[in-house]
Amino acid sequence: MSALFALLAVFIIYPAAALVPAALFAAGFFARKRPLAGVCAVLWILYCGYEFLMKYRVLCSGECNIRVDLLLIYPVLLLVSLAGIVQLLIRKRKAGDGAA
Repeated sequence: MSALFALLAVFIIYPAAALVPAALFAAGFFARKRPLAGVCAVLWILYCGYEFLMKYRVLCSGECNIRVDLLLIYPVLLLVSLAGIVQLLIRKRKAGDGAA
């Protein structure tokens, strides 16, 4: 799990990198019309803005090395993103499909 958090730390160093998953989810939203993909895109965009504000010391004064906020933000982003990916990959069934 710590390796996953280390991987996500890239977004702290390069906040604009969060626009990549945002763009992918936005593309999935417009292509497949899945509402959760749109929610994921918005959450990643909000996270990107939040990280920029943290990086430039707007939301924190001085010492921002201990980021307890990420203990909540990262799991939420991961869970919602995984759910969004699953929803994008699962094909919608037509009304006529099913067991006869």
